[in-house]
Amino acid sequence: MANFFDTVISVLKQDERFFSAEGELLRNAVYEAAMKMDSALLKLLYNNEVTRERFFTDIEGISVFDKVGFGWVINNRQFLPDSYTRYKNKIGLVNGNGDYISTSNDVELVFPYKDCVLEGGQTKEDQKRSEIFYNETLAPDEVDRLLYPKVFTNAKRFTKDGVTSINNFSDADNLIIKGNNLLAISSLLKRYEGKIKCVYIDPPYNPTSNANTFCYNNTFNRSTWLVFMKTRLELAKRFLTSDGVLVVAIDKNEQPRLQILIEELFPEYDVDCITVIHNPRGTIGTNFSYTHEFAIFVTPKGKKTICNRTLAADEIEWSPLRNWGSESERTDAKNCFYPIIIENGEIVGFGDVSPDDYHPKQTEIVDGKYYVYPIDVKGIERKWRYARQTVDSIWKMLRAKKTKTGYDVELGKNFGVYKTVWTDSRYDASVNGTQLLKSILPDTKFTYPKSIWNVVDCINSIVKDDKNAIILDFFGGSGTTGHAVMEINKDGGKRKFILVEQMDYVETDTLPRNVAIMKSIATDSSIAYFELLKLNQKYVDNIQAASNDAEIVAIWQDMLKTGFISCKVNPKDIDLGDADFTELSLSDKKRFLMEMLDKNQLYVNYCDIEDETFAISEEDKAFTKSFYGEV
Repeated sequence: MANFFDTVISVLKQDERFFSAEGELLRNAVYEAAMKMDSALLKLLYNNEVTRERFFTDIEGISVFDKVGFGWVINNRQFLPDSYTRYKNKIGLVNGNGDYISTSNDVELVFPYKDCVLEGGQTKEDQKRSEIFYNETLAPDEVDRLLYPKVFTNAKRFTKDGVTSINNFSDADNLIIKGNNLLAISSLLKRYEGKIKCVYIDPPYNPTSNANTFCYNNTFNRSTWLVFMKTRLELAKRFLTSDGVLVVAIDKNEQPRLQILIEELFPEYDVDCITVIHNPRGTIGTNFSYTHEFAIFVTPKGKKTICNRTLAADEIEWSPLRNWGSESERTDAKNCFYPIIIENGEIVGFGDVSPDDYHPKQTEIVDGKYYVYPIDVKGIERKWRYARQTVDSIWKMLRAKKTKTGYDVELGKNFGVYKTVWTDSRYDASVNGTQLLKSILPDTKFTYPKSIWNVVDCINSIVKDDKNAIILDFFGGSGTTGHAVMEINKDGGKRKFILVEQMDYVETDTLPRNVAIMKSIATDSSIAYFELLKLNQKYVDNIQAASNDAEIVAIWQDMLKTGFISCKVNPKDIDLGDADFTELSLSDKKRFLMEMLDKNQLYVNYCDIEDETFAISEEDKAFTKSFYGEV
């Protein structure tokens, strides 16, 4: 492998754009040129036999450049600066004016909220936020590396027979993935880009109350919340099939701003905001009692992508199946004159088209069955509205109506377009959300999850006619989306769900709920569970959990062993015994350690899978490679 990297370097050295005056590889310049399909770079790589074989594929006589594969190589740790370069300058932790933290009473964080990728701008830390997720501003190339496909670990398959460890990926599995959702869906793109029929998400509502569906931070500043959503929505768009639909659940706190953002990101889509009455008792506000939330549907322009809904019995409008008015007589369409057979008040079949010389009564009784013809009360032979060869297709929309002389037949369409206000009592989040979840998981932490039927109807409106659809939800929460997909599959479908959740309750709520439902209503299916392999994320977890100074010191000493510390820090100049540090509160000490982490290294990148530094097990390697289609 080292010889291969040497070959790449020797090829790149032929272009002075890719090296500094001191002879250092300008990795970012190479990566940018590759992404732009720079002709000079492609010519260099093609003219070398080794790089041509590695990065070009022949398709019917045309050589196609694998820019993604080349990007993986350029972003490999082999090309990163060594430890000396990494720490040669003591930059330290600075605020927005370039001053050191120790000289300022203010700390401004340019990447203050979890998972965000912010292009610019800074904000004070939100004092209401109890979690600790701090990151620095990331340059474009750093963002690319942050979002690079990751290594997976702890892969298991759950079936009705139990759970087994696995080292191979199967498309037959439903998926539940634990890890930072932004990084997880970036990893999913390689396999699922352009293949998802429905992306349904229920993100943080950013409320002013405790009535939310998330157990983690739910109170962002509005501008930061929009950035948080923007990055994820951009990726969501890439997953959709050509007729795929995005649905975003939201309430009044952010709906107006979110809809504007979606309209900007999805200009070639229609955006419709559906009102769902989910809390008929209401949440009391200053002037109004709020009973609703929203589901924003994002559908491709000019395409009928929302299926017709099944109407309730009291919504169906019935009319005679027999034609009336002009061009309604038997002679106008001979194949529309035939008997409809009724037994015990139910339609049981259809007879053949009657010969021209046969003139029956409106209702004939044969062997206890009623044979009903399209003859009106005046005895005029008319025709049914559907020909004999097509009437079977509407059988379920017909009903027999008792008359004084026998029976008549009525047609009532049991389907129609969805309305923009949903008022069904099934959407009650208390009854079919909270109480339902408690019946499955008595110790659940979720206090106000979605009604299962709210989610079922949202998703089913998109995938009803596609029994092999894949549904993605990267705000997995309590797992309602997976539960909903299995409910929909009671129609005999083989639809699959993919859930992503980064919080620990994925193991106590999300996964157990869906395994329980799988065993009760979908026993022929399976669920694969796996996690992103942590690197610096394990330090994030440890810093969050630290409760005293001794633990803080121990974490710092362990961090020093990894080498994955921010390039803004010279570790030799950090002394946790300094008065400036010891006098800080425990919260500020945690913040200090968090700032020193390299946030590009939260999880192990797939391009580093063979790096012995990470000690990746053979089982994890096998599963990860099978997921990315490398075996």
